Amino acid sequence: MTETPAARPAQTFAEAEDALLSRWPETKLEPSLDRIRAFTEILGDPQRAYPVIHLTGTNGKTSTSRMIDTLLRALDLRTGRFTSPHVEKMSERISIDGEPLSDEAFVEAFNDVAPYTHLVDTEQTHPLSFFETVVGMAYARFAEAPVDVAVVEVGMGGSWDATNVADGAVAVVTPISVDHTQYLGDTPVAIAVEKAGIIKPGAIVVVAEQPDDVLAILEARAQEVGATIVREGVDFAVVTRTPAVGGQVVTLKGLRATYDDIFLPLYGAHQAQNAVLALAAVEAFTGAVGEQGEALGDEIVRDAFEKVTSPGRLEVVRRSPTIVLDAAHNPQGAEATAAALEDSFSFSPLIGVIGVMGDKDVEGVLAAFEPHLEHLVVTQSSSDRAMRASRLAEAAVPIYGEDRVTVVPNLADAIDAAAALVEEGTGDSLSSGAVLITGSVVTVGEARVLLGGVK
Repeated sequence: MTETPAARPAQTFAEAEDALLSRWPETKLEPSLDRIRAFTEILGDPQRAYPVIHLTGTNGKTSTSRMIDTLLRALDLRTGRFTSPHVEKMSERISIDGEPLSDEAFVEAFNDVAPYTHLVDTEQTHPLSFFETVVGMAYARFAEAPVDVAVVEVGMGGSWDATNVADGAVAVVTPISVDHTQYLGDTPVAIAVEKAGIIKPGAIVVVAEQPDDVLAILEARAQEVGATIVREGVDFAVVTRTPAVGGQVVTLKGLRATYDDIFLPLYGAHQAQNAVLALAAVEAFTGAVGEQGEALGDEIVRDAFEKVTSPGRLEVVRRSPTIVLDAAHNPQGAEATAAALEDSFSFSPLIGVIGVMGDKDVEGVLAAFEPHLEHLVVTQSSSDRAMRASRLAEAAVPIYGEDRVTVVPNLADAIDAAAALVEEGTGDSLSSGAVLITGSVVTVGEARVLLGGVK
């Protein structure tokens, strides 16, 4: 049995963060809910104090969670939202009423549960992980608030994810593809089996368009537990979408009504899909399924979507030259980002800055961006999991050619080098050229800090 010292109260955000990071990393998955169940039980099962909308899938979970949260708050409901990973700061993972916990509130949330962590540690074969501890913090904080509904994104998978001690009244399944193969399997079907674990008895399951074999897995799980599935393309859909300045204009067919010409301040067909998933999830939650359901008000939907933000997702953070951040980290995400760039922008030249994690399908990500980038600057984040820039270059050169790849390990220097390439290609920092920083959430988060956030 691994011994973990008894938790001491944190005085500062940095101390709470350090205590959490000293635990098992969230990337280390031991398939068991025993520890988190013991933890939430000792906390009084706070996850049962409010209804939950639970999200899984491979891409789009955080953006969809943020949209659901915004729609629910437009209905005057008090919300809790749990998402991961964070872009810039750990406290982003736990939000109440749409706002991340303040430093003081995060420390308080940590100290509220810290006395109980070592009790669980001493009774289990393995100590509580970082992720399990933060999930417990979130669930306890939501109960204390109290919230009317919690919007909860899984960390990885579904069945064995620590968030799955909660039973979602609504389960949302975004598009499923291959990622985290070392834990979840190496085919979409194998991964779907794991993700289907969030579907609970009596739930309404809001499902994005999926391959037939993936859909069959989700339908079988729903039938097994007596859940009701509503499907994109059958029960709800994106009717039209048109790129617009600052985002796009979409017409969304929900479960009970169609909402015309909604402005969504996010780019790409994938964000329109996330929007209709969020709409259907909130309609399902408010009872808009079956003969007695009512549509959401048109103005409520319109006003909510106009306020949606999703940091680090095709986010323009600087001009002169334009710098865009996007957290795509697998081939499907990279393809969606590349399509959105073509759809919504006309950057020339577009210079890529990419830093990836070593456990990802690096070649797939690089190949998805290749037709869209004039030049690639390979770099690395500060994460222990980051692929070294030299190794990333070895993967990039066969795809891009040696003359289109530059190695700059330091991220700040890589951004400067890419900006210089934009100006060199056009002779003007005010040109139509741009820098795209991508490859992982950590790379994007660190870049966002370096660039001072939105300018």
